[in-house]
Amino acid sequence: MAAVKLHELASLIRSKNAGPFWITFDIMFKTDADFERAVAASIITPEWVANHYDVPTQSVTCVNLPAARAIKFSFPRPMVQGDPGERDMYSGQQYGPLLDLLIP
Repeated sequence: MAAVKLHELASLIRSKNAGPFWITFDIMFKTDADFERAVAASIITPEWVANHYDVPTQSVTCVNLPAARAIKFSFPRPMVQGDPGERDMYSGQQYGPLLDLLIP
């Protein structure tokens, strides 16, 4: 089976605020097989998130939700929502690094 980009496998990839202090990411899949493939790849881990979002590994929470066919991860926002210099008020543009992530 050839590797595919996450955006080709997932039906939804999004980032958003989880209050003014946290950012959360949702990756949802249409089928159990697609969800299981992404989880089995063991790529979306606290270590991967920490590396790609420049946050401490211990601050990352990752959860696989089989009933929802979803992978979710969260970490504290680098700046509190609305602080001077904050560039993405709703954290809606932070999912970009996930799109081309290769899933074997």
